[in-house]
Amino acid sequence: MNLDPYVTAVHALNEISAAVILPFFGRLDVGVERKADASPVTLADRNAELAMRHWIERHFPHHGIIGEEHGTVRAEAEFVWVLDPIDGTKSFITGVPLFTTLIGLLHEGRPILGSIHQPILKQLMIGDCRQTTLNGSPVRVRPMTDLRQATLLTSDSLFPARYQSGAGFSALAERVQLYRTFGDGYGYMLVASGWADLMMDPIMNSWDLLPLIPCVEGAGVKITDWQGRPNSGTGEASAVACHPELHEEVIRLLNP
Repeated sequence: MNLDPYVTAVHALNEISAAVILPFFGRLDVGVERKADASPVTLADRNAELAMRHWIERHFPHHGIIGEEHGTVRAEAEFVWVLDPIDGTKSFITGVPLFTTLIGLLHEGRPILGSIHQPILKQLMIGDCRQTTLNGSPVRVRPMTDLRQATLLTSDSLFPARYQSGAGFSALAERVQLYRTFGDGYGYMLVASGWADLMMDPIMNSWDLLPLIPCVEGAGVKITDWQGRPNSGTGEASAVACHPELHEEVIRLLNP
């Protein structure tokens, strides 16, 4: 399959979303609301997704769309776009430039293309499950076989105990060399580009996860759910992303 037209579309969608998001960043009056699940949302989230959806409707009217803020249309379509306009809204509303925009493309339900965009730092990662680039240059997960030298990332230090095994995550965190919460989509970008070794989230939505899969797999990262199973991204998903040679030990520690 020739993905070039869709790669071009990914570039266009990221430019569109950034143009909406950037004027809101770093403003104390950004205006934060709480959704039904108590997670924060802003006009930047909602307007950026609307702008991307309008562009997709004009250029790919038969494609489906799954978006965090404005729902799903044509989910049964052969091609479906998955949009998370601001992944890491908690970072965004506190002036931390580690949020990202996530865009994914599914073909018959399978992720085939994804991007992670940090518009403040001007970093754009694009992957197609076979190769991954960061600002146009190929990237790979760094070789790592010893957890004692590894860097571990997660989005929220409280979530492992709340949604999975807190004891298992603590055992892993005590084993590694460095543990930080540079999380959300940006954490997966760091692993895929060789700056960190493990990124994991004990609970995720489809729009949090599906765009990441082509990016990390294209960089040689193994990504599964918390129990080591293939990750479909449906329902309440989870993710463990790391170098393949670390994966078995990581899963064993996470699930005592």
